[in-house]
Amino acid sequence: MTVRLPGQGNPWVAVRPGEDIDVLARRMTTAHQLFVDNGPSSTNVRSVVLDSWLRSKTKGVNPDGGDESLVLSGAELDRYRNDHPMSIIRPVIRKLLVEDAADTGLLVAISDAEGRLLWVEGDSAAKDRAQSMNFAEGVDWSEESKGTNAPGTALAVDHCVQIFAAEHFSRSVHEWSCSAAPVHHPTSGQILGAIDITGGPRVAVPEVLSLIRATVAAAESELRLHLLNSPKSLGDTSPRLEVLGSGRPGLVRSSGRLPLSQRHAEILLLLADHPEGLSSDHLAVLLDEHELDSVTIRAEMSRLRKTFGAAGLASRPYRLVGELGSDVGDIRRALDRGDIDAALRIYTGPVLPGSAAPGIEDIREELRSRVQAALLRAGDPVLLAQWTSSIHGRTDVIAWEAYRATLSRDSALYGQVNARINLLDRQLGV
Repeated sequence: MTVRLPGQGNPWVAVRPGEDIDVLARRMTTAHQLFVDNGPSSTNVRSVVLDSWLRSKTKGVNPDGGDESLVLSGAELDRYRNDHPMSIIRPVIRKLLVEDAADTGLLVAISDAEGRLLWVEGDSAAKDRAQSMNFAEGVDWSEESKGTNAPGTALAVDHCVQIFAAEHFSRSVHEWSCSAAPVHHPTSGQILGAIDITGGPRVAVPEVLSLIRATVAAAESELRLHLLNSPKSLGDTSPRLEVLGSGRPGLVRSSGRLPLSQRHAEILLLLADHPEGLSSDHLAVLLDEHELDSVTIRAEMSRLRKTFGAAGLASRPYRLVGELGSDVGDIRRALDRGDIDAALRIYTGPVLPGSAAPGIEDIREELRSRVQAALLRAGDPVLLAQWTSSIHGRTDVIAWEAYRATLSRDSALYGQVNARINLLDRQLGV
């Protein structure tokens, strides 16, 4: 596994050790002007920035400002942010970042998952100066609203990121630099918001990105602890489908967990996987390779409406109305952001292991293959040991071989793993 040191080939870092900030600032200003005038034509811009510029331009963001997005203020803003899950971790952020920001020229901002700034604190003079670019509480700083910026781009790509000077899409922000990272729900992996440090050029060095990441880790640990004591306090209002492992599938709502029949769990998972909707015929094929008739499908949907709620299911085509979370979706999001450890924690067993529905078998195999591929790419011996000792990976010869490759030939563990591979080869006829 290749490990990148901060500032050495790391695409998320803006200013690398020893780099001349003035030279870099001039280069970014020139690249930004060329992009605005002619479109993508420079190789002097990090890919994460160029991709963000392209998104900003596609969304119609004006580099000279003019945004008129809705601003929350007064009692409305107070109610919204006080009820928001990010309010739970504000004390941690204040202790780690804000308390030392006075008289430093730095600002610390906390946003929601859509990029709206909930709190902006820190150096009072910098806060007053930031008003000129409308960097203020209640303002939407998503990419769609303001173009490339650290909190908005971190949310767009679901990764920590630094934006330096003219890497910002809006010219009014070119005198600033910022580092930000998203904060995730401790169990579902859903983005709750972002933490940002904004200031001068020194905000864009690797050490500040490390500081942001450490703060996010502390904040997510605080959320995890809070969730143990108050499981219904993180704004989880949408229902959640649980279909992993050998236990009975269920639908989790704020009122508790409702057990589901396998058929109803199959239908809900298939509808969640096809947000565009499914016709009666298509749903029948995904549920049974011999095809169910339309009368049977209508009867099942009628029964499901009584369990799930008629308002949550639409017809012609059959589709979900509103959000439906799931443990399958949680694993996919963890893999998307490269958090293999979280994916393995959630992956308690195969998707509906007793189901023979073709559509479910496809989802089951897709998820298993994605987890396996992520493990092989990472090459982490701890994660490979965890996988090969689990019900999903104990007969996974490829994973066992990858695990063996991480071990010293002189170790006792190497011999044990090698013996296990030989046994599997004989049992599987490889």
